Amino acid sequence: MNRLISTTLNLILALILGIGLSGCTVTNAPMAKTSPWKVVNLHTESNPLDIGFVDNERGFLVGTDRLILETVDGGSTWEERSLDIPSQGNFRLISIDFLDNEGWIAGQPGLILHTTDGGKNWLSIDLGANLPGDPYLITTLGENSAELATTAGAIYQTVDGGTNWEAKVVDTSGSGGIRELRRTKDGGYISVSSLGNFFSILRPSSEIWEPHQRASSKRVQSVGYQPNGDLWMLSRGAEIRFSDDSEDLDNWTKPMIPIVNGYNYQDLGWDPAKSIWAAGGNGTLLVSNDGGESWEQDPVGDSIPTNFIRIEFTDSSKIEQPKGFVFGERGNLLRWQG
Repeated sequence: MNRLISTTLNLILALILGIGLSGCTVTNAPMAKTSPWKVVNLHTESNPLDIGFVDNERGFLVGTDRLILETVDGGSTWEERSLDIPSQGNFRLISIDFLDNEGWIAGQPGLILHTTDGGKNWLSIDLGANLPGDPYLITTLGENSAELATTAGAIYQTVDGGTNWEAKVVDTSGSGGIRELRRTKDGGYISVSSLGNFFSILRPSSEIWEPHQRASSKRVQSVGYQPNGDLWMLSRGAEIRFSDDSEDLDNWTKPMIPIVNGYNYQDLGWDPAKSIWAAGGNGTLLVSNDGGESWEQDPVGDSIPTNFIRIEFTDSSKIEQPKGFVFGERGNLLRWQG
């Protein structure tokens, strides 16, 4: 009798899983034999959130709990730096960007830092009390010039070192508030609404966010651009989708689910060899070498009990040698070896 009940329950669970995955491509990714990633010890329990390089060897990493670290060997080792920021408050340094020696840091709540000497000295910028939302992403544009995006979908630009900021968006309602946002190479933006129920595009020549529906009923985790200009989307349920046409933002492929382990993917990235990397919960790090047709699990990522939250491959136009990093919670960082 017990065996009959157990068999019946297994059949029911299999049926439910089959219905839930209908229309999806599940590849059951095997474990890869080798890995291009190496574990970097940051000696911290804070979460690394962003990274920026002044040149091939020198760079900075920022994160939660006022975390700022400096490297002088291309990211192999990191040392703690101190910043002259208010002692009150647990600042979350969320974004850093350099263009030669010109650099900016955006932090929450309401923190902006500026350097003109490659990070040797930082000046704190007062944003005032009327900024809609908190700083989320900052981009260095040139000498004393930067662009700041906030969690409310507002975009501001300064050309005088942060003394004045000009609004670039006249209506932020189309963004739905920001849970995740990226800046495109041509100066546009793509974001996921705070509830994950739609995504939005801000074209370089536009002052208004353009909302678009999600690909399915499942909430969106992240959206970004492929190297060819088409979109990718990560949704709850560990689903990966690609668009077929950069002009048709509502046309998506069927979802791919490389593995079913109960964890969502948080980010997707392309390395210089055009392999696709997907990062997610509980050490989930996957790679596809054939454009997403098949996937493998990375053995180094699988050995680390952390949630991977971001993949970053540096812009080759800024530094000569490409670099790659995977950010994990509780001070975990992987460095790409190529």
